[in-house]
Amino acid sequence: MNATTPELSLLPDPHHRRVAGLTRGFALVAMLVPLLWTRDTGSLVALVFIAATWGIVTLLEWRSRVTLDVIGGIEAAGVGLVAGIALDRSPAVLAALAIVPFSAGLYRGVWGVALSLSTELFAVVTAALAVHHGMTPEQGYSIFSWCFAGLGVGLIGTFLRSALQQRADPLAPYLYAQSLLRQLIDISGGFDGGLDPVTLGGGILSEVRDELPTTSLALYVTRGETLSRLVTRESGDSVEPDWEDAALAAWATAATYVEENVFAVPLQSAHDGSVSAVVVACLSDRVTAEGLGLHDRLEKLRRSLQVSAVQLDTALLFAAFRDSATAEERRRLAREMHDGVAQDIAGLGYLVDALASTASTPQQAERIGVLRERITAVVAEIRRSLVNLRTSVGASESLGAAIGSIARNLTEVSGVPIHVTLDETTDRLRPEVEAELFRITQEAMNNAIKHAHASAIEVHCQVRAPQALITVSDDGRGMQAPRTGSHGLSIMRERALLINATLAMVERDGGGLAVTVEITSGTDDASTPEAGKARVDA
Repeated sequence: MNATTPELSLLPDPHHRRVAGLTRGFALVAMLVPLLWTRDTGSLVALVFIAATWGIVTLLEWRSRVTLDVIGGIEAAGVGLVAGIALDRSPAVLAALAIVPFSAGLYRGVWGVALSLSTELFAVVTAALAVHHGMTPEQGYSIFSWCFAGLGVGLIGTFLRSALQQRADPLAPYLYAQSLLRQLIDISGGFDGGLDPVTLGGGILSEVRDELPTTSLALYVTRGETLSRLVTRESGDSVEPDWEDAALAAWATAATYVEENVFAVPLQSAHDGSVSAVVVACLSDRVTAEGLGLHDRLEKLRRSLQVSAVQLDTALLFAAFRDSATAEERRRLAREMHDGVAQDIAGLGYLVDALASTASTPQQAERIGVLRERITAVVAEIRRSLVNLRTSVGASESLGAAIGSIARNLTEVSGVPIHVTLDETTDRLRPEVEAELFRITQEAMNNAIKHAHASAIEVHCQVRAPQALITVSDDGRGMQAPRTGSHGLSIMRERALLINATLAMVERDGGGLAVTVEITSGTDDASTPEAGKARVDA
């Protein structure tokens, strides 16, 4: 038990107190109506005492430092004694016995319900024996019925207690997330292949190649309502066939697909049984499907790949979580910048405009004008930053569509025309690859606007998953000496390294700079550090 537990037992949460007070008030009204209708004076007096007891208890809950156990005991004993004394009056008074366990469950849970029921039952029986020297079977049945009803109502109060505690604690989601992340850290040491989807996907293709004589292979993973190629492996001079139809057929039917020398094997998720990945491969020309007994071997292969499929599914979920958390953080920063810094600087602009109207000398007016220009430039820079933070690939139909969207926004903000040429297929790159390519392209366009002072920018985006080639060309001042504190180029290098891409920067003959980032089939599934090294040519 931590150090805050005694404090919590002294002062109940305001939500709990309001619910308990409203419940008592409603119960008093419900008991008062039939007593007024029958004009039972004795029962009305008993009801007044119950109301006084609940009033004292409510006051103690809001104002006193008395523990909740003592308050619950006072309520249960007081209501029980009054109900026992008025036992020969209207049975409507006995309904109060069902209300006490509700507040006890609301404050103390199941333990509070049991304690209040035993206390009020002891009090009502003691009062009945002392005042009436016993009770009739009908009276005993009424007491038992209302106490049993109190048990059910008390359990409802226990449920509400849990719901109100979750609502009242704004840190609950974070604490729960902390526990899950700690569990993930603890179990991550047991991951044989890590959590890199490309590495795990390459391992799956290696297993297939070890089992069957194939010339080329590819692994597709699910992405929403379509498939995205994750890894490709080719050998010799083999030409990659069109595998998309085979992959879609295996994905849709969740069954092995064979067409001439091309086969597709679906891998199912252990979570819900859905297809999470599809292996597509082309058999060697030296063998035939009948001679290999391909169907039987594919079923055996499918079963043996289940462990690898679970590992890959876990890695894809982790990548999706990472991308989602990153996107949400960028949106949060954009909101804070818009509502904070941007509004403050805009307010300074209005203040400078007011000062300009009261300038007493031409020199003063000139200085105020320079200040206004600097503020306008800062506001424009903030607007560009907000566009960069808010735009992502996830909300777009494709990588090219996302690049086109950010180009339009940058053109509106900066006034520099950006012409985008797209050459894409429906096959998508992996989400993390698209995200890094998008940010590299975005940084190249921003550099051309801010530092190269370009008057026009050309962007060419070609995507043939798993290959991609993006070029950003401008007519600006070309490659400049590195500025102190500038990290744009190093960040672009790091992003290229993350996806095993080649990054090149070349001076154009007519002036300006061309930035090219390229992913080829050979670099897409590279697993060695040398193969994943980004090349930067200045």
